[in-house]
Amino acid sequence: MEKTEKAIKHGAGRRSFLKKGMAATVGAGLLLNGNSTLAEEASGHLDAGDASILRFLAAAEILETDLWQQYNELGGIQDKEVPGGTGNPAYTAAVSVLDSDMAQYIHDNTEDEMTHEQFINAYLASKGADTVNLDHFRVLPSSEATGAQQIGRLTNLMQLSVDTTWYTRYRSRTKNPDFGDSFPQAIPTIATGQHPAIPRSDADTSDANHLQAIANTAGFHFATIEQGGTSLYASLAQRVTSLEVLRIVLSIGGTEIMHFQTWQDKAGNAPPLKDGDVVFPNLNAPPLGGEDFQTNLIMPEPTIFLSRHFPPCSIIRPTETKGVAMGALKFLSSSNLFLGQSKAFFAYLTDLAEDADEARRL
Repeated sequence: MEKTEKAIKHGAGRRSFLKKGMAATVGAGLLLNGNSTLAEEASGHLDAGDASILRFLAAAEILETDLWQQYNELGGIQDKEVPGGTGNPAYTAAVSVLDSDMAQYIHDNTEDEMTHEQFINAYLASKGADTVNLDHFRVLPSSEATGAQQIGRLTNLMQLSVDTTWYTRYRSRTKNPDFGDSFPQAIPTIATGQHPAIPRSDADTSDANHLQAIANTAGFHFATIEQGGTSLYASLAQRVTSLEVLRIVLSIGGTEIMHFQTWQDKAGNAPPLKDGDVVFPNLNAPPLGGEDFQTNLIMPEPTIFLSRHFPPCSIIRPTETKGVAMGALKFLSSSNLFLGQSKAFFAYLTDLAEDADEARRL
């Protein structure tokens, strides 16, 4: 986590260089120094801020597609709608303990992210604006478990630290992260260290308890990812200028909310277990329980919004706009999702995040 944080900081404050087919120079290990200047991405007929916001969202959707494809290859439905992979029966069965329809949900979430990525890039291109392509960074290894494609990945699902504060945040009636409030982890033992959310090899499927711990980790990671997208779209929508771009951001953002609602429900079904240092407690039983941990409270509890002088309101949280893109990048990086990626990868995403955060409504 410390290395990825340093990589993001290293890329901050300067323009990176995968903007118009410069992948070859990145592959050669070329990094810009602080005095280098390159042309900004073309915005075409779009407001520059709107184009920057859409590019960052396109990158986010490409990353989401990459991670969801890995989940689908092992635990989802294999068909032509979501190509690749052949399925892993043991992992699919372990994930289905959280809900019998999990394979379908994983498949559909994967397809949704694919369509988001493709639509946003197509829209950018239709306006003469530069698009986003991260193919050069597909260098991380695949799972070696039965069912996974052996191709390069953008994301790492085998060494995750899964932040589960979203669980208590959405159940709190008195706190909101937009006011600087913090929240306890629902599952503290997966929030630190490195934990697989997919089997790394068939060896991970030989012990049923260990495999269920991996599936439980995935169940919480699903919601961790989608609550981030929920807030990201709601926050960036406030910086959009064009009504058409606003329509895109709100429409796609709405599906991210639906994803989160689904996964929040399923995470609560993770069976209690202990696997080495990893513990999934009964969230409904002492010393837990109560509204902060109750598993069937899957709709946002009312909380403070805009001002403590207003009555509580059920809302998406957080939705503060300042630094939201960079915050999203740092959040994902701190989870080890990009563990093993290059400085060039972080420099490029940092540049996209900076541009999106500089966008202002006219």
